[in-house]
Amino acid sequence: MSNTVNVENRGAYVVITINRPQVMNALDPATHQALADALDAFEANSEQLVAIVTAAGTKAFCAGGDISTMVDAQTEDDYVIPSSGYGGMTNRQSSKPIIAAVNGLAYGGGFEMVLAADLAVASDSATFGLPEPRIGTAAVAGGLHRLPRIIGMKRALHMQLTCQSIDANTALEWGIINEVVAPENVLTSAIALAEDILRSAPLAIKAIMEASKAGMAYPDEFAAIDAQANGAFKSIHIMLASEDIREGLRAFMEKRRPVWKNK
Repeated sequence: MSNTVNVENRGAYVVITINRPQVMNALDPATHQALADALDAFEANSEQLVAIVTAAGTKAFCAGGDISTMVDAQTEDDYVIPSSGYGGMTNRQSSKPIIAAVNGLAYGGGFEMVLAADLAVASDSATFGLPEPRIGTAAVAGGLHRLPRIIGMKRALHMQLTCQSIDANTALEWGIINEVVAPENVLTSAIALAEDILRSAPLAIKAIMEASKAGMAYPDEFAAIDAQANGAFKSIHIMLASEDIREGLRAFMEKRRPVWKNK
């Protein structure tokens, strides 16, 4: 693991921290790979159910790619991004929730990482933007496609064509993030969100993740419901046949907290 990424395992969740505050947590190839490795380890660990991705310092979550390494790159092979995408996130299809804890500006690829996260908590001083056209490129790590789906085409085009950034409260209003908190509370609020998720049955969380995301590929909710009834979302049927659903029902009747077995 690169020393530019810190990983803290906390039982059922993990905190992954980008540690390059001296360059606004911009990502060079080694940091991209370290983030991908950390998230791969999270995916492979059946005991870990939620990941939090954050960054060191208060000025930036991630300013995007490290321009100094991009300038020096002679070929595409000199600035390699993992197959799981920017920061190991933007091409990742996870069955477990990933929370972005945004403690400062999130620009370019950093913003695309936030868009790829399942949930996001942000500092009230955070800002978000896609300034790539000013250096001759565009938000090709998923931002071109995710942003219009989240905030609508006209807002998305305005942000991208003008390179104007938005503040945290606007990002909250537009549905980009879930919560705005004081800077000192960003990580603690993300942890509280993770702990809320961990109160629920792991198989139910997996079913929600699969059906909610894959269901968006259908033309409307009725088509998705029909597909569900015909077995399109395997995790739903695993959940409905699980020991945990019976445990949840018993625990409710007995007025106690359920003990999940993830099976």
